[in-house]
Amino acid sequence: MILNLPSFLRRRGLPKELLESKEAKIMHISDTPDNIYPFILNLIEKTMPEYIIHTGDLVDNIKLERRPELKERYAERVKELLDILENSGAEVYIVPGNEDSEEVLKKLVKKAQIVQPGDIIKIGSLKLALTHDPGQLSPPKDIDFILYGHNFRKLYHGLNGLLNVNFILLGSKKVVKVNYPDGTNFERGYKPMRGL
Repeated sequence: MILNLPSFLRRRGLPKELLESKEAKIMHISDTPDNIYPFILNLIEKTMPEYIIHTGDLVDNIKLERRPELKERYAERVKELLDILENSGAEVYIVPGNEDSEEVLKKLVKKAQIVQPGDIIKIGSLKLALTHDPGQLSPPKDIDFILYGHNFRKLYHGLNGLLNVNFILLGSKKVVKVNYPDGTNFERGYKPMRGL
């Protein structure tokens, strides 16, 4: 089957170990502006993860915390992303972020599980601490990974879904990272840094 992959994936490709692995996979994303939804769909179709974890800010280009009047537009875009995630065949977990409306999510979610920041889940032999903002978390010492987003902070045992799409291969606990498309941070509202 030939997938209509965006030029980004055709140009850069995906890591061979991710495509060839027979291990079950967890896909972790965070802080997703709506213009990368086609990228997410194609990545899911190409990698077929058994689990998808979104650690918040599902429509990161709509800053709902500062612009609550955009709630209706936010709901339309969230519905589009949920259709992609919930029809993927994967088990889906969502941690609401600071730019999300938990009320809207609860109305629109059909299959996904909404989990609270700081919740610990177990998938296979992996123990995962989930949060949006890493500053809200005091994980126990016996976890395998902390999955989060929100800012560019890096944590020990942490996988930041804002920096890249993280795949965890369940059997080996190996992490494979895939870059977001160029311009994603601009769509999130981050201004590009200018070099000297």
